[in-house]
Amino acid sequence: MRGMINTLTLSLSAVAALVPAALLPFRRDPARDAVFWLLLAVAVSGPAVWIWISFGEGWRTGLASALWITVTASLGLFMCLAAAMRDVWRLAPLLLPYLVVIGALATVWLHQPEVPLSVAAPSAWVRFHIGISVLTYGLLTIGAIAGLAVILQERALKLKRPGRLTRILPSVADGERIQVWLLAAGATILGCGLVSGMAAQYFESGHLIEFSHKIAFSVLTFVTILGLLAVHIRTGIRGQRAARYFLVAYLLITLAYPGVKFVTDVVLT
Repeated sequence: MRGMINTLTLSLSAVAALVPAALLPFRRDPARDAVFWLLLAVAVSGPAVWIWISFGEGWRTGLASALWITVTASLGLFMCLAAAMRDVWRLAPLLLPYLVVIGALATVWLHQPEVPLSVAAPSAWVRFHIGISVLTYGLLTIGAIAGLAVILQERALKLKRPGRLTRILPSVADGERIQVWLLAAGATILGCGLVSGMAAQYFESGHLIEFSHKIAFSVLTFVTILGLLAVHIRTGIRGQRAARYFLVAYLLITLAYPGVKFVTDVVLT
C-alpha cells in the first residue's frame, strides 16, 4: 500500500512538472527564451525521475510505464529539435498539453500490473531495440503534432480567421517542412527497429518473425510512412491531405504499443 502511495505521489509530481511548460506558450509574448528552456527542462525532469525510480529493478512492461516513456521520449526529442530547428518550438501549444493528458492517463492506470521484462535475447540487443522503438515513437508523436498544426493553419487561412493559437503555431510551409523531416527520420529509425526486433525475436525463439498485433501494426506503420514519402517525392503531396496520412501512421504505431498494452492490461484484466 505504501509503495502504491509513493508511486502515485511520484506520478502526480511528474504531471505537475509538465503543467507550467504546457501553459507557457499561451503567455502574452511567447518566445524561445530562457524561461521557455527552464520550464521545458523542469517538464522533462519530472517524467525522467519517475522512470529512473520506477525502473530501478529493470525495464517494466505495464501500461503506465509505456505512457510515461512516451512522454519522456517526446519531451526529450522536442527539446533537442527545438534547439536545432528554428520553428519546432512553436509546436509547444499542441504537444505539451497532449503530453499532460498522456501523463494524467498514466497516473490513472498506475494500479495495472507492472512486470519486469524477462527475455532470452542478449541484453544489448534488447536495449538497442527498446531504444530504437522509443525514439521512433517520440519522433512520430512530434510529427503527428506538426501535421495537426498544418491542418489547423490551413483551416484558419481558408476561414480567414487566424486565432491566438494559429498565430503561435508554425506556418503551413514550416509545419510541412518539419513533418517531412520527421517522417523521413521516423521511417529510417522504424526500419532499424523492425530489424533489431527480428534479431531479438530470433534469439528468443529461433524465428525471425512471429505474428502479433504489435508486429502487424508496426509493419503497417512502416509501409504507410514509406508510401507517404514516395507519394510526396513523386507528386509533391502536401497540406492537410499529407497531414492526415501522417496522423493515420501515428494511429497505427500507437495501436502497436500503447494500444496493445491498453487492451492486455486494462480491457482483458
